[in-house]
Amino acid sequence: MTFFRPCIQPSNSSRVITYINIHLSLLRFSLRNDILQHKDISCISFFNHGSIYFLINIYSGLSQAALKYLKNTEVNINNVLIMTGDFSIRDHFWNLNFPHYSSYRDIFFEIADSFQLEISELFEFFPTRYSDNPQFSNLFLDLVFLWPGSPKLNNHHIYPSWRLTSDHVPITVNISILKEQVHTKKQSLIKDSEEKFHFIDELIHFIMNINTVSLLYIEDLETVMQVLTYNIKRIWHKHSKAINITKWSKAWWDHKYYTDLEVYRQSRWLEDWKKFKNIIKRTKCKFFNRKIDEIANRKCGLWELIN
Repeated sequence: MTFFRPCIQPSNSSRVITYINIHLSLLRFSLRNDILQHKDISCISFFNHGSIYFLINIYSGLSQAALKYLKNTEVNINNVLIMTGDFSIRDHFWNLNFPHYSSYRDIFFEIADSFQLEISELFEFFPTRYSDNPQFSNLFLDLVFLWPGSPKLNNHHIYPSWRLTSDHVPITVNISILKEQVHTKKQSLIKDSEEKFHFIDELIHFIMNINTVSLLYIEDLETVMQVLTYNIKRIWHKHSKAINITKWSKAWWDHKYYTDLEVYRQSRWLEDWKKFKNIIKRTKCKFFNRKIDEIANRKCGLWELIN
């Protein structure tokens, strides 16, 4: 997956690009132009273990336009794991071989502090930008800021031998991703089954018998809601049954399709197979058209539509 900010004019093209391995697509990476709107800043979000996290990639040239933008822009986001990039800043603080300090360093650290980040430790010093001209020295311009206090996310590594023809060296940071709990069973009610109608009838009967006359205080309402929540779960588990989650466990699947599938399994005729496939095709088409209409009528965003 490739993330970059498209520009109409070539002279205004972005100088940052982010590549995400397709094997991580289940974490739902997204380029967040709604948060940071600068051509040289890439803000990427992803989901893991019920939380949203952010990665920020920056190119700030000699004019420090990107750095000034971040200083003057209020951004209210948490869980920024890493902020990295080519910042074009030479400073004695991160390069002891350079004798001077930059006037942009304090601004730089203020921005990192606003994201609750700290500059990454470097156990072995290497330049990050190599000059093609031997008369010019190699520079240390690429910095990494990481989430502090994490033993698994507190340093980065520089690999000069991996540079090949590039003038910048590769930099790596290990970010641990928590394993998601994958459920193999779920409670379900078969569509148009007797259990479904019994569930609805019992739930309606319970709701109709709730005493709402004595709801004088907020505490009374909270008590009623707790009782309602408990009984909804109780009635659901009473009438539903646990089923295995398989590749057929789709929202559009109907239990009656097993009959059509069994007809083919018994006959092994091509015509019965085509009949079954046509039924599935029409059903999926109706289901997804209905879902698209529901989302469109609620005026939801594109993200909800594609999920």
